[in-house]
Amino acid sequence: MYKVFVNEKKLLLSKQPENLEKRLEYENFTTLEIGLDLLENTSAKELNIYGENLDDIWKEFQNLFRIIEAAGGIVSNHQKEILFIRRLGKWDLPKGKMEKGESREESAVREIEEETGLKDVELGQFINTTYHIYVERNGEKILKCTHWFAMNFNGEDTSKPQIEEGITEVAWKNISQIENEVFPNTFKNIKLIIKEFRSNT
Repeated sequence: MYKVFVNEKKLLLSKQPENLEKRLEYENFTTLEIGLDLLENTSAKELNIYGENLDDIWKEFQNLFRIIEAAGGIVSNHQKEILFIRRLGKWDLPKGKMEKGESREESAVREIEEETGLKDVELGQFINTTYHIYVERNGEKILKCTHWFAMNFNGEDTSKPQIEEGITEVAWKNISQIENEVFPNTFKNIKLIIKEFRSNT
């Protein structure tokens, strides 16, 4: 099963039909184009495209986009707080595009250290990959695949925002702050990955 966010609307690709607002049975490539059009140009908030050969459907889906791979992390300290960045008025997790020749793990650690100013972040387990679609200024459609890792940090807090990347704040948040401050003002795939992380810890 794959969850992809299109302008904060959910597209679920699955083998079996799921109980979502709209459903389409996969017939061919055109089903995917119709599905994307529904999410981009109607008031539908969620859509399920389903079919037996999920791997084939996913490959066909990826062919519609230029794929950008990114990596990032959920960084926890010994007080069980999570590190967030604030960019363009929204709370987010530190992440960024993978560079050529980098592993997902190397990329995740580098991006966190660059965006937050922390040093010696300790890499933990892989959590999952999130997917979202956006359109470049030139009209090119991008599928961004972000690989997320759990991270620990127990060093001296040298956190500071990477201003040149549009980050205005770096802050540690406890569970209550995440629920009341972050979740109302973040992206759906960020909520998704935090909930998955918390259910595994």
